[in-house]
Amino acid sequence: MKEKKNIRETRKKLICELMEDAMYAPMKEKELAVFLQVSAQEREEFRKVLDELLDEGRLEVTKRGRYKKPEEKVVTGMFTGSQKGFGFLEAEGREEDLFIPESKTGGAFPGDTVQAVVLPGRRGKRQEAEVIKIVERGIRQLVGTFEKNRGFGFVVPDNVKIPSDIFVPLERSKGAANGHKVVVEITDYGGRGKSPEGVVKEILGHVNDPGVDIMCIVKGYDLPVEFPERVMNQAQRANQPVSAADREGRTDLRHIAMVTIDGEDAKDLDDAVSLSMEGELYCLGVHIADVTNYVQENSALDREALKRGTSVYLVDRVIPMLPHALSNGICSLNAGEDRLALSCLMKIDGKGQVVDYRITESVIHVKERMSYTDVKKILEEEDTETIKKYAELTPMFRKMAELAAILRRKRKARGSIDFDFPETKIVLTPEGIPVQIRPYERNTATRMIEDFMLIANETVAQHFYWQELPFVYRTHDRPDPEKIQKLAAFLRNFGYSLKLSQDVVHPKELQKLLCRIEGTPEEAMLSRLTLRSMKQARYTKDNTGHFGLSCPCYCHFTSPIRRYPDLQIHRIIKEQLRGRLQENRITHYAAILPEVAKHCSQMERRADEAERETDRLKKVQYMESRIGNVYEGVISGIMSWGIYVELENTVEGMIRAGDLPGDFFYYDEENYEMAGETTGMRYKLGQKLTVQVKETDRFRRTIDFCIPKEEE
Repeated sequence: MKEKKNIRETRKKLICELMEDAMYAPMKEKELAVFLQVSAQEREEFRKVLDELLDEGRLEVTKRGRYKKPEEKVVTGMFTGSQKGFGFLEAEGREEDLFIPESKTGGAFPGDTVQAVVLPGRRGKRQEAEVIKIVERGIRQLVGTFEKNRGFGFVVPDNVKIPSDIFVPLERSKGAANGHKVVVEITDYGGRGKSPEGVVKEILGHVNDPGVDIMCIVKGYDLPVEFPERVMNQAQRANQPVSAADREGRTDLRHIAMVTIDGEDAKDLDDAVSLSMEGELYCLGVHIADVTNYVQENSALDREALKRGTSVYLVDRVIPMLPHALSNGICSLNAGEDRLALSCLMKIDGKGQVVDYRITESVIHVKERMSYTDVKKILEEEDTETIKKYAELTPMFRKMAELAAILRRKRKARGSIDFDFPETKIVLTPEGIPVQIRPYERNTATRMIEDFMLIANETVAQHFYWQELPFVYRTHDRPDPEKIQKLAAFLRNFGYSLKLSQDVVHPKELQKLLCRIEGTPEEAMLSRLTLRSMKQARYTKDNTGHFGLSCPCYCHFTSPIRRYPDLQIHRIIKEQLRGRLQENRITHYAAILPEVAKHCSQMERRADEAERETDRLKKVQYMESRIGNVYEGVISGIMSWGIYVELENTVEGMIRAGDLPGDFFYYDEENYEMAGETTGMRYKLGQKLTVQVKETDRFRRTIDFCIPKEEE
């Protein structure tokens, strides 16, 4: 099958190259077949190749049936819509998205795969295009609010980028009433003046019912909540105590003092750490739950875990990758219980160099379940009571802090970039009402565990890279030169410079920048702009390095309970340790890993978007009862339509251009400024600003600020 696909791709390339030739005259199918020496037996396959090239927009056929290259430049890609009706096309091979005017979207929905023809006009700096064909629909169902009319109903989509409401005949509404939040399956996408049609598949509850708001986001992102019965049964059967048979052939590390260090409310404890000294060498053990012992390849559990790709951490719930019977049971490294693990045992010198290591299947016994708070009390606050309580382990924690500092210095020396953005902690009542929002700061304990996981991930990735075996790497490509040039130009306005070599930046230069801006008023803003100039990390079969960590080899090894790539590489590691990674298994992994990596990257993006969406929703709800309140903030973004301001508690809102005091304001795109036309009043990124909460919109997830009267 794979060989046949390669032959087809080769033939496609040959046909396209022929038609690009200046000497080529359009030919009919039969003439092409003779010219390319296609045998009679291959004619049917040759016709399919031509049809695929036509579908892909790489060929066109004249009225007389002659094939030639398209007159217009046709591209295929993913359509993303906007609230204002226009959209963008993300096409493979193009560095910049194409702009699709509202009148030229061709009825495309966000997420659709479309073909578009590139137009001569431009929207600002973007090339314009027109959708000419919808190849595949990306949205099959959506979530919205049901509204009942006299003889019919319609659903107003929660996703404001959906171009129109969905018409629902009353007999297909499942008895939904006004204000019900529903899941609607689209049966007809409409077009040419006709509304899309659908059928109600599920009623989630009334718009004001507790918990319905988050469930709408869960369903809107098609996040799987319930596990199939077969999966649950497998998980229950696997959740058995570790037996003598389980321990057989494993390295017994139960005599080694080790701990888990997590947040107080964590339940799936998948990593434990240990540390001892061997002369001047630090003997660091990172012990990860051996989830693959309970999740066999191609089992119902495995297929469900792959489908989900990752656990999703929403503001009020966790949607796990694996059932709780495993993630909170036998796969959780609970203190005082024997557990199966994969251990990365490293010997590290005083310069942070891993001088020796061993990766082994093990059986472990965690001595203590520690919290970040208690470890911080020991290491930062020197709290007498906590030190006394954990007297036996305190010397190890101090050595751990020592080693973590060494590892951090080493990473910094090579240029690893550390974006220290505070996470948001949103406190909810049992009814889901947000009562507190605050930054969730990192501390010595959280950084220490992060340092240990990073070195374990690097060590494992390097081990398999040099063995040239199939693997899943965590890669992060270099930024686009154009974005880095733009960043460098903007930084000069603040007196900072970036050293570029042929428009390429070394991660160490970005790290130096972050050090220089640390503690300055513009730190948060410039850090975010720097982050936005970089590409997203992803999972790949081929190792291209990790730019942000300035690391040649990196993978995700440390969280198999909540990330499928970790689970996948654990399976590969175990087969290699047991001598079973023979040619047939190498071929197997080489075949499946590209799709596994691509799918897991997509599921990670989906989870990130859903998490951000629930955070935005709760922030809007929090500010609903604070309209009129005045806050101090920092300008975090400037667009032609307004200024974004972030408050100290991480809530972000916008001052619309029309609400700015004074005369008409225009947007200075080059310098990220909003400037008054006659008064000269200017608003810049990073500028401190006093704002007042003007209004909120729960439906659109927006918060509007204004300048208080006394500040104008």
